[in-house]
Amino acid sequence: MTDNAELVTAFTELYGAAPEGIWAAPGRVNLIGEYTDFNDGFVMPLALPHVARAAVSRRTDGELRLHSTDVPGGVVRLRVDELAPHQGHGWAAYPAGVVWALREAGHQVTGADIQLTSTVPTGAGLSSSAALEVVTALALNDLFGLGLPAAELAVLAQRAENAFVGVPCGVMDQMASACCVEGHALHLDTRDLTRRQVPFDLAAHGLQLLVVDTRVKHALGDGAYAERRAGCEEGARVLSIGTLRDLPYEGLGAALDTLAESGADESVVRYVRHVVSDNARVEQVIGLLDAGDVRAAGPVLTAGHVSLRDDLRVSCPELDLVVSAANAAGALGARMTGGGFGGSAIVLVETADAEAVTKSVLEAFTSAGHATPGVFPAVPSAGARRLS
Repeated sequence: MTDNAELVTAFTELYGAAPEGIWAAPGRVNLIGEYTDFNDGFVMPLALPHVARAAVSRRTDGELRLHSTDVPGGVVRLRVDELAPHQGHGWAAYPAGVVWALREAGHQVTGADIQLTSTVPTGAGLSSSAALEVVTALALNDLFGLGLPAAELAVLAQRAENAFVGVPCGVMDQMASACCVEGHALHLDTRDLTRRQVPFDLAAHGLQLLVVDTRVKHALGDGAYAERRAGCEEGARVLSIGTLRDLPYEGLGAALDTLAESGADESVVRYVRHVVSDNARVEQVIGLLDAGDVRAAGPVLTAGHVSLRDDLRVSCPELDLVVSAANAAGALGARMTGGGFGGSAIVLVETADAEAVTKSVLEAFTSAGHATPGVFPAVPSAGARRLS
């Protein structure tokens, strides 16, 4: 659905009256800091220009009506006072979960008509679900006069995904969608949600950040994500710390020895090594951006990929091929982004080399017999906002 006028028309045809407003919330790519957010660690996402948009009107009769232009099927009708976790509902569980989370938190949301459309690629590790959640939360916050700040909306959206949908994600995706600022990356401390907008004007440096969507669909609800989260929690327990955030990088070697001596599973040792080192990589990239040395962040991205591939083991052949082909063609660095097992990779390139690097990646995929990936530049964009 190309523009807001079309969305208004579709809403009006569906529900019999024009919407009270239109809102948007973006997907995201994460520059660095993966699987760190549920360990109270550091992340550094940026919002994409791709957004979920919602045309919404209030209802006072307790009915929630949901429709998406992107999914075949009619209107999903639910009762707000009957919403309960783990009841299915497919795609509609994400916006419905937000209504549930708001009501659970004591906010009087008495129903809504919602029409959704999204340009965020699904299954690409670019937080299409968080965009749906955050746009719903923002619209209901405005319409019902709840007065909640963006960060609180993000936390409620995360609760919707954790408790209602059943995916044990950290808070990064929702915070990125709700709080990112155009032209910046978001340095987020997921322990206390303190954040800093870090200038990230790649064009001014003659650089581009490419997103390569491998078109391999990842499914984080299949247990692999939860298994890694449990492994991280086990590592913290053995080390007698609250979370892996509490382990400084300088103490990593001794901690890994302690884990090995305790008989911890070797997967736990690997997960701990990844999380602690990736927290350090976020700090390293921040320092480089602050110093204006954006190019030097490239090798840090590649090191992050190696850790995700070898220690966390959440990569896949297609993601590894993006990184190897891009770097061989002259990219400054590359890594998978998001939860892994498919999805997308990011590639930092000189603008002058972007076309050649893209060509090399596409040729590598053709040679390997993989489907053609999607490639587009990640332009640091605005977070969730009201459009009309």
